[in-house]
Amino acid sequence: MEVEQALKTVEEQTGKRFGDPTNPLLVSVRSGAKFSMPGMMDTVLNLGLNEATLQGMIQLTGNARFAYDAYRRFLMMFSDIVLSGDYPKLKKHEFEHIFDHLKAELGATQDTDVDAEGLKTLCAMYKKYFKDIAGFDFPTDPLQQLKLAVEAVFKSWMNERAIIYRRREKISDDLGTAVNVQTMVFGNMGSDSGTGVAFTRDAATGDNHIYGEYLMNAQGEDVVAGVRTPQPVSQLEAENPTIYQQFTEIAKRLEGHYKDMQDIEFTIERGTLYILQCRSGKRTGAAAVKIAVDQVAEGLITKEEAVSRIAPEQLEQLLHPRLINRDKVAPVAKGLNAGPGGAVGHIALDSETAIAMAAAGKTVILVRKETNPDDLGGMLASKGVLTQLGGRTSHAALVARQYGIPTVCGCGALKIDDAARTASMNGVTLKEGDIISIDGTLGEVYDRALATEPARVTGDFATFMGWVDEIRKSKGYGVRANADTPEQAEQAIELGAEGIGLCRTEHMFLGDRVPAVQAMILAEDEAARDAALAKLLPLQREDFVGIFKAMGGRPVTVRLIDPPLHEFLPSLEELLVETTEMRCKGDTGAEYQAKMRMLSKVRDLHEHNPMLGLRGVRLSIYFPGIVKMQTAAIIGAACEVKKAGMDVHPEIMIPLIGLITELTEVKGQLEQVAKDTMAAEGVEVDYKFGTMIEIPRAALTADEIAAEAEFFSFGTNDLTQMAFGLSRDDAAKFLPVYLEKKIIKVDPTESIDVKGVGRLMQICVEDAKKVNPGIKLGICGEHGGEPDSVKFCFAIGLNYVSCSPKRLPVARLAAAQAALSSAGPADK
Repeated sequence: MEVEQALKTVEEQTGKRFGDPTNPLLVSVRSGAKFSMPGMMDTVLNLGLNEATLQGMIQLTGNARFAYDAYRRFLMMFSDIVLSGDYPKLKKHEFEHIFDHLKAELGATQDTDVDAEGLKTLCAMYKKYFKDIAGFDFPTDPLQQLKLAVEAVFKSWMNERAIIYRRREKISDDLGTAVNVQTMVFGNMGSDSGTGVAFTRDAATGDNHIYGEYLMNAQGEDVVAGVRTPQPVSQLEAENPTIYQQFTEIAKRLEGHYKDMQDIEFTIERGTLYILQCRSGKRTGAAAVKIAVDQVAEGLITKEEAVSRIAPEQLEQLLHPRLINRDKVAPVAKGLNAGPGGAVGHIALDSETAIAMAAAGKTVILVRKETNPDDLGGMLASKGVLTQLGGRTSHAALVARQYGIPTVCGCGALKIDDAARTASMNGVTLKEGDIISIDGTLGEVYDRALATEPARVTGDFATFMGWVDEIRKSKGYGVRANADTPEQAEQAIELGAEGIGLCRTEHMFLGDRVPAVQAMILAEDEAARDAALAKLLPLQREDFVGIFKAMGGRPVTVRLIDPPLHEFLPSLEELLVETTEMRCKGDTGAEYQAKMRMLSKVRDLHEHNPMLGLRGVRLSIYFPGIVKMQTAAIIGAACEVKKAGMDVHPEIMIPLIGLITELTEVKGQLEQVAKDTMAAEGVEVDYKFGTMIEIPRAALTADEIAAEAEFFSFGTNDLTQMAFGLSRDDAAKFLPVYLEKKIIKVDPTESIDVKGVGRLMQICVEDAKKVNPGIKLGICGEHGGEPDSVKFCFAIGLNYVSCSPKRLPVARLAAAQAALSSAGPADK
């Protein structure tokens, strides 16, 4: 057996023998995965103890209390980790209950108050309890103990918390773990012994000082379990300056060797310091940035190493408010982490209530079964959004990231009773107006108010992002923002956007403009429709003037109207109920007639599958007046801004193209509108027409479409839906099961499916460049802010990615990391 051979080497080095009753070698059994997974897998300490080796330890140390303390820990830990899967009543807490009862009988408060005789009694109680539950005596053969413990630690790779951790950190289940068998040293041998965990820098702030905790007369589990209150490691300097100086010197040496902040576990045995293990320490986003910047200044690492070291997702922590004191209360429910950040507010069960509450000065959390475009006002009035349905690319999630609203979607435990105006989760019922807290970063919901703290962006952040931009720009990798308003555009510029990759125009038709939009939809003839559009034209133009000015000459890609028209009308169900009630009451006057006309139009526009129906370019062909008005507004605004002395570069994007003939039909009309508008304004502007690649057929016929389009932008939300044949609003019902069963490794609505969707994109890029080498290529789907997707996009030759403003630093860092790992420029 490989383990037995290695044991002999350890025995030779230590002068002790495993299982020897006179000079016993005791070991710990620990995990050793490729990637650090602190606390996720199991450890067994003090292995090799039995009644014979216990007496040997007493004789060797002259310390019976220490020996029995080590034995009682081993009995409990071995039972819990190795055998509780088969015998659930051998869980750690069952043994702790036994110890608590004994301490109560002895009048002891702390574990350390129990003397050797008390611990001897406890060990006998533990062994009796073990036999009562398992039906056999506690294993006494050290080699059998070792074999069982090694197997248990291997198996802990697949425990629930380890699986969840790997899923979150994107660590493959296939890697598995090693198991380390290590000679024991003891921190529980008395007042001159102890154990602790420390970091070479502050893991929360990044400050350059030793940070950690320790306990004297304890073993490692005591520090993390909270059995006793640990002391800050700085206190060790006063308690034992020699040991503290030794530790700081070793810590500095380890950090210098590994060139990263280290997480160090240590034990002091009878005044001698032992380092048990070290690894790169986990840290907050703010700490990660500060440590990287400081280590570059110290000459420990290069700028390139600093940029490659930080996970892009960590930067989100610097941009969103965070809930604090979460560790003191359990969440009442969990969902999908759809919009990062923490939010606290009063429950509002519909948008109207949310707006009214906000107007009254209350902070609001909008709680809905699901959201739709009509909820935009309520979402903007809210500090956070919680929905029962929907995934990370559902409407709620898309808008949340766009506007930086902390959001939890797909919270299956949430049940809303509209009649009673209540929301319940896992047996907790809350009334509208009650306060809840949500953590959109972790997908957690709390049934009370938790404190929040604002994001802190330091000078180190600006320094770091300067390096990021220097590296990504060296390869020509661009980063734009998805922004629909001047305010969002200004925020995007502050966060480093080089342009707007997606300006959605449908949100410009909401609010107080709905009556004009509805008049346009309900118009009986072209004259009436043109009159309604004429009212919308100056409003749209004003919108674009504000955006163009905010962008200061940077390119702005405007997507022409995309959603089906029924989204701007009342729902069919609502109108049927209202008109039926009016008829029953005999109220059939002018208001009733107006509602019946509305009902007739809604029926005309009703579709069984509207997302595959009359929308995008199809709507532009069916109702050409809408996009003509939008084009006139875009070009007119560009002319106005240029005449004011500012540069402007509008890029007009026609969505949902599947056929080259669709593009030529619409583009031909809009080109004429653009020319006529510029002629009327007396100024020429630099504009482009392009299309969104979101239908698989468009990707596969890119050689035709690229001959007419000046740019492509991948709409990977719809492209993923159509490639997989799924609805992103409903996929949350089954994708978690697919992930759990490993049918898929990654949620394709979250990260680009490289094999399928990615292949479509690659074919599209290659074919487009063959016929139009200068075509501009980008992505504006939500994948444009996901680090792995960003790296893939640049690898296949895209010029830029575009994402919500809050994700810009993440995308910029991912682009820089792509630049560091690439062999050549983006257009290679």
